[in-house]
Amino acid sequence: MSTAKGPALQLTPKPEVVTWPETHYVYLEKIGPFQDTAPQAWQEVHKLIPAISEHNKITGYTSLYKVGPKIYRAGVSIAAEPQNLPQGLQYTKFKGGKYSRFVLTGPYSNLPEASGRVFQMVSDQKIQTRDDFNIENYANDPRTTPESQLITQILIPTA
Repeated sequence: MSTAKGPALQLTPKPEVVTWPETHYVYLEKIGPFQDTAPQAWQEVHKLIPAISEHNKITGYTSLYKVGPKIYRAGVSIAAEPQNLPQGLQYTKFKGGKYSRFVLTGPYSNLPEASGRVFQMVSDQKIQTRDDFNIENYANDPRTTPESQLITQILIPTA
């Protein structure tokens, strides 16, 4: 019996160490298993995008998450401190810092597997981490980019 296998995961095997800049970040936070909370949080955020961009310049789409306490934040970076945010959104000035950046090319549906692989590589490569949010930065627009060419940066806070 043969098992169908999809295309191999396109994920960088070694991270690049980068400095994530201080960021004005507007988000919706959910607590619980990511497979439930992440899609739900993004659906809600996407509905609020027109209201956010009415008074703020959106500069990127990013999630921040902590695995231990299962905290997931779906949100957008904005150019300056927010003005007139829709109800339910929170704001923080995310301090950024040093991160190990892995890059996934392909559909967002590969993110659970890619994230698992990244955490395994961090362990295998003995990368020193610090207690802070992990970042998924969605580098291109899924409305105009073919799924196979979507770029997601997975950043792990590095000591």
